[in-house]
Amino acid sequence: MRQGKQAGHGIRMSLGNYSPMHTENSTHTPGLTERFAISVTKATGSTGAFILAFVVVIIWAAAGPVFHYSENWQLVINTGTTIITFLMVFLIQKAQNKDSLAIQLKLNELVAAHEFASNRLVNVENLSEEDLKVIQKFYASLSSQTKKEESLQQSHSIDEARNLSELKKDREEDILEDLREQKSPS
Repeated sequence: MRQGKQAGHGIRMSLGNYSPMHTENSTHTPGLTERFAISVTKATGSTGAFILAFVVVIIWAAAGPVFHYSENWQLVINTGTTIITFLMVFLIQKAQNKDSLAIQLKLNELVAAHEFASNRLVNVENLSEEDLKVIQKFYASLSSQTKKEESLQQSHSIDEARNLSELKKDREEDILEDLREQKSPS
């Protein structure tokens, strides 16, 4: 049995009565700035926001002849787009960080809940890039190894591969020992 799990149960077994999924009595409510950021993110990602931005650019372009395509006319759009772009970079990064965290938590739950998955992959995103490359090489070799197997539906994890490798080494040692015993005169 793997650490923190019993047959058919997820990682919540090792957390006692605490359940991170229980949010009904959550004491954390989003603050004003977080609620504002969520609202702006939803609004700026909408079709209406795109249409509004498109209309503003059309109006600005149509106003060009009225202002004789002056430097002030160009400065208006340049200043406006620079400010909006500057603010949107941070807003997009905040939304991306939150989405990335949510995805990682969901993947961690799936890895932790699956009986044959390696728990070493929970929080894999916190490893160094070199460690991630080592794991990537392992999965690349595991992929080529599974292509040779009859069934593509077999599951393989890091721990399973290590155990299988140790089992093969033990078996090989047993065979070599049997061969030595057969060759040596009794």
